[in-house]
Amino acid sequence: MTAVAIAEASREARRTALILAASQAIIGSAGPIAISMGGLAGHYLLGSDKSLATAPITGFTVGVALGALPAAAIIRWLGQRDGFMTGTIVTALGGLIATLALFQASFWLFTFGLLVIGIGGAFVQQFRFAAADNAPAEFKARAISFVLAGGIVTAILGPQIVIFTRELFAPVMFAGSFASILALSAVGAAILSFLRIPAKTMGKAEIADRDARPLSEIVTRPRFVAALFCAVGSYALMSFVMTGAPLAMVGCGLSTDDATLGISWHVMAMFAPSFFTGSLIYRFGAERIVATGLVLLIGCAVVALSGLALWQFWTALILLGLGWNFGFIGATAMVADCYRPSEKAKVQGFHDFVLFGSVAFASLMSGAVYNAWGWEMLNWIIFPVTVLCFVALGVLKMTARPTSG
Repeated sequence: MTAVAIAEASREARRTALILAASQAIIGSAGPIAISMGGLAGHYLLGSDKSLATAPITGFTVGVALGALPAAAIIRWLGQRDGFMTGTIVTALGGLIATLALFQASFWLFTFGLLVIGIGGAFVQQFRFAAADNAPAEFKARAISFVLAGGIVTAILGPQIVIFTRELFAPVMFAGSFASILALSAVGAAILSFLRIPAKTMGKAEIADRDARPLSEIVTRPRFVAALFCAVGSYALMSFVMTGAPLAMVGCGLSTDDATLGISWHVMAMFAPSFFTGSLIYRFGAERIVATGLVLLIGCAVVALSGLALWQFWTALILLGLGWNFGFIGATAMVADCYRPSEKAKVQGFHDFVLFGSVAFASLMSGAVYNAWGWEMLNWIIFPVTVLCFVALGVLKMTARPTSG
């Protein structure tokens, strides 16, 4: 490949990553809306027994898990651009169902609506892989970071939409927030229409590499196992603590706006480091960045257990977001090293199915643990999980070997 061709490939990779980042910023705002308002809206819709208040958030994360394999298959069938645009339709449908459920005061229909929003979110989760797949090797980690950096806008946009629209259809609370997801989906689809990824992404590398290995062979390699373990640990812990945080804050006498802004700071911390996380991975290696993320998660637990003041909630949520960023992006970069181009759809789908299935379980358990043992227990659980992730990284280091397919 000539220098001119390499430069052109890098420019196109940056363009693709920026478009995906912009789409992530808009469509991804449905996630913070679902997360910050799902538990409170569930609490609002339930009767005297509030133990299932976080079930709608669980519905959202279950949707992401259930949508992982179908989303990967649809994207492979239609191509990345058309597949992603299909995802925006699914997200809009979920927003419509959730809005109608609030007008009908139907808790379980609302939960189903968030599940559909989650299925749409499974397509958004594929953005990071698309950026990496269409980038030169030296730009892959930074391409992933570029896409996730779109979450900075998400961190601001989602909670602000909640604050300004939750009483739009008063006395039906929160309906305006979920109705806004339809507009976000339309704008996101318009941005995605500018992608120049071929309709069918069967590139030369895939044509030349049809001898794809069995999935069982790929997912049992030490590097993939460690990467998946750390991705699950980072993401599940983040979901586990974040899901219970708004309930804990309101339960401690803080306002709904305090809880919403806490989630805003948290989501900002999740994505703001993405501008440089890829460069850090390129310089220091994915494993060290993942380990740094685990240390930050431990810091979240320490701060959260130190008291119940507003600043302690917000600081803990910020550390939780930073830990997720380093842990999850680092683990994603590790996964991207584990498969050949012809294997990407099945490996990415399997990875996200396991990942978001675990996250769904974590969000469901969050409500149960919070109601049974309180905010402190949510944070104590961080310690054993991070220790297990460190063990997985240690085992990988002892068995390290070249990972290229």
